Amino acid sequence: MTNENPRTPTAALVMNPLATRKTSLYRLRGTGPTEEEDLRSFVLPRYLKRDGFEAREVDHNGISGLLVSGTIAPGPADWCELLSFLTGGSVAEENRTALALLLVRTEKAIYGLTYGMGHLMIDPIRIDPGFGIEFAVRCLNEDRITKVRRQIMDARGRTDENSAISGENIRGFGIEQFGEIVSQISGQIVGVPLTFTRDDTRPAHVTGNDRSIKLHLGGAPAALLHDLQQIEEVCARPNPLPEFEFIAQVRPLNPKSEQVRLLDERLDIMLGEGGANRMALAVPSVCRDRFEFAESFKVALAGHTQSYSELDIDQLVAAVQHRPQGSRLVALRKGRVQMFADTDDAEPISGKVPADHWFTAEVPGGVVHYFYWQGRWYEIGAEYLTVIDRRVAELLARPTTVTMPPWTKGTEHDEEDHDEGWYNAQIAAQDGYVLLDKNTVRTKRLRGGGLELSDVLGPGGQFICVKKADKSTAPLNHLFAQGRVAIETLRYDLEARKKFLAKLDKLAPEHNLDTSFSSPTVVYAILLKGGVPVTSESLFAFAKVSLLNTATALEGMGAHVEVVSISRTATTGML
Repeated sequence: MTNENPRTPTAALVMNPLATRKTSLYRLRGTGPTEEEDLRSFVLPRYLKRDGFEAREVDHNGISGLLVSGTIAPGPADWCELLSFLTGGSVAEENRTALALLLVRTEKAIYGLTYGMGHLMIDPIRIDPGFGIEFAVRCLNEDRITKVRRQIMDARGRTDENSAISGENIRGFGIEQFGEIVSQISGQIVGVPLTFTRDDTRPAHVTGNDRSIKLHLGGAPAALLHDLQQIEEVCARPNPLPEFEFIAQVRPLNPKSEQVRLLDERLDIMLGEGGANRMALAVPSVCRDRFEFAESFKVALAGHTQSYSELDIDQLVAAVQHRPQGSRLVALRKGRVQMFADTDDAEPISGKVPADHWFTAEVPGGVVHYFYWQGRWYEIGAEYLTVIDRRVAELLARPTTVTMPPWTKGTEHDEEDHDEGWYNAQIAAQDGYVLLDKNTVRTKRLRGGGLELSDVLGPGGQFICVKKADKSTAPLNHLFAQGRVAIETLRYDLEARKKFLAKLDKLAPEHNLDTSFSSPTVVYAILLKGGVPVTSESLFAFAKVSLLNTATALEGMGAHVEVVSISRTATTGML
């Protein structure tokens, strides 16, 4: 008679065929047919050689693979010495970290199941970065989303994470559907017959991120293989569920992948060619809040250090352009840019940020496009780009209700370009227009700072925001933010609204302005390089993303948005 302890894990699984365990699952990238892959190549070599670690082949009840496991015991915890000193007694506790990685081979792929800190053993180059999101957006219940983590791909560089314990509709998380990277999403699964849900008494939940999925997987060999087959069938579905299509259109690339290596090479060549047609300056997220107060920028790049009153893309490109091929992008990554609140570089208002984080580039790749942003590559799907271009074209096609005079260059005796202050005065010289440039409003809510609500007020109360943007996305991001913040402030800050109206009464007491601000008009007047018209082709991709997100936010507050191109030679707008 067999005397088996029913409390042992093996016996428990035999007794309960529905037993499962929440597990992190990675899909791994091979270099050839699945059956020919050397599974050890997916594991970082140091763990295969480390004392106390074991790697053994697995061929058990249909599971073919490799198991690597071990424990790391680095010695006393780093807080032991501190506690010994504080308490006067010896403290000698030890951290022990257990790692296990089970590599499983199926007909379609190699999977890594990790336990404890087992994910540390996977060679990151071999991880398929699209797997987690790819699975989640094909099987999640749109009304039972519990967590979303996302990042906006513009100068704000904002990362948000929102949770709903009981789950809610995906729309409730306020995701901006343009230029937003969803790097993690959690919720309830529908339509996937996993081992965990076979008895129909409990729903399954999944967390999908840009590296893995985490869900309950079968604890018996047949059950695990069944669950992997179901996961593969979900991933084979041609499209995400309609509610999640926008999520799958933007995805980060594995920084150690072959694709990223090739993109780095292409960008390095672009830097050597010098022209910045598909490159632009972008403000890093860590610098965004203080960028507007910067009076100088110290750039330490390619062996030279120089200060600039304004930063533009040409300065960064020129510093590395003539370096040997293969070293230009590396130099940008090693370079540093620091912001200062004064012109003497004595009052730093930022740390020393890698120069490539100030730099963004667009590389077409056939049906998709790739973007380098804040030091990392992203892939943008073709359908996504088509939707963005169509929405931008619709926005730009709206009729405008203001008139913009030409922004001329200086005379032949005055080589300098006319500045923005000069141009705003030209707009305001027209009948019914009021100059507001540098006429700021200060309130307690603004923490003592002054807010310029617009550059010029139009004859119908339009808030006209003006910007020249020929070498950088930063001025346009600043421009779009100006209009958005202006409307938010006038709607929600009573003190600012009263002070603004008081100023306007003094400047133009007869001005035609709806003081309820229930449906204001915001006009973005833009001068691009060479005075070319603003179109979906002439705008850099991230500028289009910022424009659409801003327009969505403004329209949500009841505002109407117009965009008008400024010409060097002719009057534009409402003619």
